[in-house]
Amino acid sequence: MGRLTTHVLDTAKGCPAAGIRIELHRFGNGHDDLVAEAVTNVDGRTEAPMLDGASFKPGEYQLVFHAGDYFDAIGEKLPEPKFLDQVVIRFGISDGQAHYHVPLLLSPFGYSTYRGS
Repeated sequence: MGRLTTHVLDTAKGCPAAGIRIELHRFGNGHDDLVAEAVTNVDGRTEAPMLDGASFKPGEYQLVFHAGDYFDAIGEKLPEPKFLDQVVIRFGISDGQAHYHVPLLLSPFGYSTYRGS
């Protein structure tokens, strides 16, 4: 079966981003359903896949990374409002048997992502 995983790296500090709250939403039939929530561990990863097993289906999804809360928690002094508060990555899953890994490389003023393995 396929699965969806993620991790977050703080590129400004050069380390994993621990303690970031992540939400996973599924879109369909005009609805936005919250299907999973997790918090990154000391390795910047979630303890389990965000989606796997029978719940892992092709479709449109969105990961929401609560970056602003993370920056507050680590004492990053940023102007208000923060340039990045919630980082939203909307993506599609087309293969229900594949592993989709969607990492976030994060700093207070920028981010990037890609489909990893």
